[in-house]
Amino acid sequence: MAKVSKESYLFWYETMLRIRRFEEKAGQLYGMQKIRGFCHLYIGQEAVAAGTITALKHEDPIITAYRDHGLAIARGTSCNAAMAELYGKATGCSKGKGGSMHFFDKDNYFFGGHGIVGAQIGLGAGIAFAEKYKGTDNVCICFFGDGAARQGMLHETFNLAMMWKLPVIFVCENNFYAMGTSVERSSNVTEIYRLGEAYDMPSKSVDGMKCETVHDAVAEAAERARKGDGPTFLEIKTYRYKGHSMSDPQKYRTKEEVEEYKQKDPIETTLSTILKKKYATEAEIEAINERIQKEVDDCVTFAEESPYPDASELYTDNYVQSDYPFIID
Repeated sequence: MAKVSKESYLFWYETMLRIRRFEEKAGQLYGMQKIRGFCHLYIGQEAVAAGTITALKHEDPIITAYRDHGLAIARGTSCNAAMAELYGKATGCSKGKGGSMHFFDKDNYFFGGHGIVGAQIGLGAGIAFAEKYKGTDNVCICFFGDGAARQGMLHETFNLAMMWKLPVIFVCENNFYAMGTSVERSSNVTEIYRLGEAYDMPSKSVDGMKCETVHDAVAEAAERARKGDGPTFLEIKTYRYKGHSMSDPQKYRTKEEVEEYKQKDPIETTLSTILKKKYATEAEIEAINERIQKEVDDCVTFAEESPYPDASELYTDNYVQSDYPFIID
């Protein structure tokens, strides 16, 4: 493992804490019916997002599935824009028209938030193709869950991505249960990274409960892609402490299993390292905690006070062609 700087550890801690507090608040507000529709929380998986960000350039595009709040916030989407989107407000990152499952942030090179299982795998390769076509050295990182690994889109995309040596990192965030069925019950191949080997794609399993291991794996894959050597497939093993969505009763796993994984909480293990290495004092950590809590509290106020989109917004952002003739106003 490469030596990790003090700045990286502090970034990881602050980023993971911001995601955790935001998601906890989102869950609370969903229970109060302030947030409607589907809502998939990232609690427990924060190390995947934080470790990824420090291994990439800001210009490297990110695309993911509908459990998207954590990755968007890690990449730089403000809590204000994220919470306003959950509220369906015009100040949201998708103008209030995407909701929880469809975050989008062009300025931060975050391309969704996609609700169709596995669809973003092909789109991620398409973004990588565009970067290669334009002659940049940018690398697209494409996230999907273990449930999406059973989709045909994955196999079609892996084949073309390897043929064309596209600059893309495919990441399966394996939290073991998809919507509610364990990998063991839904796949003959339980070591998901091995799916990439059928296409001669460099593939490996990664501990997703540690920022260090995530960072190292993504950095190695990004370096390979930038050299023109093509894709990498990472199965990053992580764990969600909450259900698949807010409506999930979680009867497919035991409370003991959840508690066992909570003992590996990446926020706590990262904090322990920071204190052990004396990268920050207890007082400095408390100041970070208070600042993050205020940021999350303030974003709720921002969302509450923001306006809803005007009804005319139904007719915008649908087609690139400005005078598309089949929209009736």
